[in-house]
Amino acid sequence: MIPLCRSSDMEGSNEDTEEDKRVWCRRMKPAMWYLMMLIVGFFYVYLTAIQYIRGQQALQDPPSTYLKQYDPQYFDESLISPANALTFEYHNYTTMTDFLRAMSATYPNLTALYSIGKSVQGRDLWVMVVSSSPYQHIIGQPNVKYVANMHGNEAVGREMLLHLIEYLAKNYQTDDYVHWLLDNTRIHIMPSMNPDGFEVAREGTCQGGQGRYNARGFDLNRNFPDYFKQNNKKSQPEAEAVKQWISKIQFVLSANLHGGALVASYPFDNSPNTIFQQFTSTPSLTPDEDAFKHLASIYSFNHGTMHLGLPCKPGAPAFTNGTTNGAAWYPLTGGMQDYNYVWHGCMDTTIEMSCCKYPMAKQLPKFWQDNQEALVRYMGEVHRGVRGFVVDTEMRPVEGASIKVKSRDVGFQTTKYGEYWRILLPGHYSLEVYANGYDPAVEDFLVVDTNPTLLNITLYRASPEPDALPSGPNNHHTPPHSPPPSAAVPTSNPNASAIAITLFFTLTVHLVKFYRLFKYFSDRVSHHRRPVFIGGPAQSQGRPVPVHRPEFRAFSPPSRTKSPAFLIFSAEFSIASCPSIPEP
Repeated sequence: MIPLCRSSDMEGSNEDTEEDKRVWCRRMKPAMWYLMMLIVGFFYVYLTAIQYIRGQQALQDPPSTYLKQYDPQYFDESLISPANALTFEYHNYTTMTDFLRAMSATYPNLTALYSIGKSVQGRDLWVMVVSSSPYQHIIGQPNVKYVANMHGNEAVGREMLLHLIEYLAKNYQTDDYVHWLLDNTRIHIMPSMNPDGFEVAREGTCQGGQGRYNARGFDLNRNFPDYFKQNNKKSQPEAEAVKQWISKIQFVLSANLHGGALVASYPFDNSPNTIFQQFTSTPSLTPDEDAFKHLASIYSFNHGTMHLGLPCKPGAPAFTNGTTNGAAWYPLTGGMQDYNYVWHGCMDTTIEMSCCKYPMAKQLPKFWQDNQEALVRYMGEVHRGVRGFVVDTEMRPVEGASIKVKSRDVGFQTTKYGEYWRILLPGHYSLEVYANGYDPAVEDFLVVDTNPTLLNITLYRASPEPDALPSGPNNHHTPPHSPPPSAAVPTSNPNASAIAITLFFTLTVHLVKFYRLFKYFSDRVSHHRRPVFIGGPAQSQGRPVPVHRPEFRAFSPPSRTKSPAFLIFSAEFSIASCPSIPEP
């Protein structure tokens, strides 16, 4: 505590009383004391605001409901053995869970394990984040996901993703491409979307349906809303968990790993004429056909044999370059890849990894050899195309702005921080941006092959009549049933920006407001060795005010100086205690 100086000091006494000798007084000009107090508070809030704007505060991404496994009461990491080298064998739910927990404990700076929900029988739907910042969403960094074992008896993808997790974590320090990928991407890996089905499937079964469905007998890849046809199938817990997951995290690129063929399939899986489509091989093309075909080719040509397009058996279809449009192969309603694309703007493909759905474990090393490079290179494609931020004229992010590339009617939206990404091939494009309360914006840009194009968009406020603005690109191609929710990245404190910005500007105003007070004190305060803060201007030729006038004494109890809010309160109180200050 800074003790108060006695008002008798102002009377010019040069002799100290006994009481005076026991008092320590701050030898500091009042203006300097206030300046120090305000500068500390100003920079505290300034840094907080900058931290917020740059997105360096920890976002709970995935949302806090997914983070219960980080609670020591949920599982004791001290009891988990370090991860051993993963063997080429099939892992049931228990051994898979043990492996994921061991990897999370062994590589805490690169991995984070969370569950997005439960299966019908109560098994966790595990997801492993692999990134150099696994617990934080870094602003501007795209999210990618892999999902496998959606059909419980298609088991190769499940094991490939477990090996991918191990490969990425172990090679971060030694492989330049893996290092770059993890430094610039957040990778979410779900080894099994249907753990209940896997438990009843049988190794060595190449065809048949045992284990394909969830515990209630539903095909999870027919359980999502569909653009072309209303899907009346009852939504299952596994599909609901995935829908909630991808509505909370804005994924840019995804792949869904299956078995039973050797091909990379891309949207659309369904078509307007489903009845006739099943008798033809007519593709159902998306507005992003070129980008989807490229993504499928990236996987196929980095795979050991997929690009050859060989049929799995006599009479089975052969696929040119190992790729196909989904509906051209066979149409289906309620597929996950179409849902990802239309509802959330995520570029999703389906990778059929093996001719046999559940081959013998001895074949797993060959499958890993064929798929390792393809799995890694496919994720890198998220850094192709255009990316940037949508902000207003005050540099504040515009959340939920609807964006589309001109002539491509399936759109996407900005995140809470105004971020957006779109995978595009080299060429000239125009980006159209719409947001409620703003004038539409159109920007031309060029995409090159070597690096993504950074394009930031500034929106200007408008006061249009109701329904005057376009409703946005998502509604240009909106499914007639179950319209898509807005995409947003969750944050643990949605009011953080308002608090930081309010304090920031309040302190700025006060700093200007107190300038004259500082100048006045600096010019007129007594230079006595124990200066006193005075409550008003001296009216007697610059001499200190008489002792009966109000005194403004500086003190700062440590127990009260805990936040910029206290500094603001103190400054407001100080101004209220002083008479009006004349112009200098």
